[in-house]
Amino acid sequence: MRVLHVSQPVDAGVAAVVAQLCVSQREQGWDPRVACPDGPLAARMTGAGIAVGTWCAGRSPGPATLAETRALAGLIRAHDPDVVHLHSSKAGLAGRLALRGRRPTLFQPHAWSFAAVNGTAGSAARRWERFGARWTHRLLCVSDDELAAGRAAGVAGPAVTVPNGVDTDRFRPSSRAAARAALGLPADARIVLCLGRTAEQKGQDLLLHAWPSVRSRHPDARLVLVGDGPRRAAWQSGCSDPTVLWRDTAGDPAPWYAAADVVALPSRWEGMPLVALEAMSAGRPVVGFDVAGLREAVGPYAGEVVAPGDVGALAAALGHRLGPDGRAAREGDAGRARVLERFDVRVMTAAVAALTTEVCEEGR
Repeated sequence: MRVLHVSQPVDAGVAAVVAQLCVSQREQGWDPRVACPDGPLAARMTGAGIAVGTWCAGRSPGPATLAETRALAGLIRAHDPDVVHLHSSKAGLAGRLALRGRRPTLFQPHAWSFAAVNGTAGSAARRWERFGARWTHRLLCVSDDELAAGRAAGVAGPAVTVPNGVDTDRFRPSSRAAARAALGLPADARIVLCLGRTAEQKGQDLLLHAWPSVRSRHPDARLVLVGDGPRRAAWQSGCSDPTVLWRDTAGDPAPWYAAADVVALPSRWEGMPLVALEAMSAGRPVVGFDVAGLREAVGPYAGEVVAPGDVGALAAALGHRLGPDGRAAREGDAGRARVLERFDVRVMTAAVAALTTEVCEEGR
């Protein structure tokens, strides 16, 4: 079976899921292909021997969307897939406009577009998703929260939830001391890690607001922010705290999880964050805001989820896990067990393969 995966994001979580699916589908004898802009995803897939079509597309809709849609239509004709799998909002917009239901189509939001905007833009995004559902043979959500948000917005049509998954062999508990030595981090400090694209969605600014309260309780603590993005320069230039350490995007995030005592997820919106699952798989507790998918990921014992935007509660929850009572270690063990039970990448890829086969057969 030939599947064309379409993605505007070329790094971070969405790109990681696309790569997971392509590698798995290749291993089972399918012909997965990718349409995406130049960048890390295209390089990785090309290196894996997976065909890539260059799709020049910006993150947000605008005057260029019509040309992007036409370009994508041309790529779809050239690759002639049995199923088109659209990842995230931009591919969901351009792909469904290009296809209009003429080929079996999966749409995976990876967090709804309307969660990112308010007012007129938010209303327009909801109207589009309700309209675009007619050209979606299956809506694929990564959490029950994400599906519920879609239904609440009036998005109809057949839908299924398949939670994200992680490679539990790659992300596993390992030596904190060795990781810190390799990364040049202080050996004896208590470390809070925040890993991800430095952007409004990911909420590092909220974590920075919470940090003075954490530091007042734990003067030896360090906040390590790993990642690049559109807000990095502004947020870093506005932060003079020497206990906040800024690091560039991680080639391999696994050592950073190993080095941490607790992982913070201050996101404003999500679908189901891979960072949470990777951290749990590595045996580290997770603290974050109660956005879509996070409570479902963390459960009752692998960390703490606090009210969205409540920086005081976020600071308190982080501080509780930096103490000497062993809570962080217990929650880390619980998180590892939860990922092994519920969020293994092999379970996710098998479920998506079954869904793709189903949609393809329905289209014949």
